Amino acid sequence: MYVTVNGARLYFDVEGAGLVPDGPRMREKPTLLLLHGGPGFDHTIYKPAFSALADIAQVIYLDHRGNGRSEGTLGRSNLPQWGDDVKGFCDALGIEKPIVYGASFGGWVAQSYMTRHPEHPAKVVLVSTAARVVYDEIFDAFERIGGSEARAIAEAYWLAPTMERRMAYLETCFPLYTTRAKHDPDALRRAILRHDVGLAFNGPHNEQGQIDYRADLGYVKCPVLVMAGDRDPIMPMAFSETLAACLPRHLVCFERFENCGHGVVPDNPERAFRLLREFVLN
Repeated sequence: MYVTVNGARLYFDVEGAGLVPDGPRMREKPTLLLLHGGPGFDHTIYKPAFSALADIAQVIYLDHRGNGRSEGTLGRSNLPQWGDDVKGFCDALGIEKPIVYGASFGGWVAQSYMTRHPEHPAKVVLVSTAARVVYDEIFDAFERIGGSEARAIAEAYWLAPTMERRMAYLETCFPLYTTRAKHDPDALRRAILRHDVGLAFNGPHNEQGQIDYRADLGYVKCPVLVMAGDRDPIMPMAFSETLAACLPRHLVCFERFENCGHGVVPDNPERAFRLLREFVLN
């Protein structure tokens, strides 16, 4: 399905009813809006795993502007615009007080949204993301997990991205993102990859390297669940520790996952979904 938001047609998919019979009334389930990673990927990274939450929430999968099936030009594909699109998407569909889940790059979009529109979300989940990126810590993590070759490939791509280096990174470094989960080679084949968006985000203007939400996170007004894996090479645990420390102490819950990599859900779905269910329902 498509909806026009801030001048762009955005693709979204919905799983589960928003209104369900409950005795003599119709009960409204909370809306869980999923913001995917990337940039340059699409919402399919969350399927089918997040079907597990459709019984307690209406799950909405969104392709960000310029990503997946959504329209959008490179000039307007940036974090302030992506954050405003989350608010605009909810306004267009009449969604009030969503629970917004952002993993990796989706966590940056969620931070843009929650800091630019602090009154809007009911709750936010930030998974394997960062308030600020420190490249040396990423390269050290890749070397610990994948050796000198992984470090060299990561350095080459993140510091001076080209299409050739991006493909080498996806082949060598992407499989290191998880620890327990069986690598699914079809995951990338199923996804609509927009390499131009990823290269632009990490390219000449290096928006990724300039991210810094540390000061703005102190003004967040909703509960936030932070989850991170201790063997995540691309978003090391220290990034989430810094992020959590910047949030108001009475609003943040920080959950560390041992022997888990990026996104935590692939490596420990049982604990991750148990925590998510509790956060959504309470």
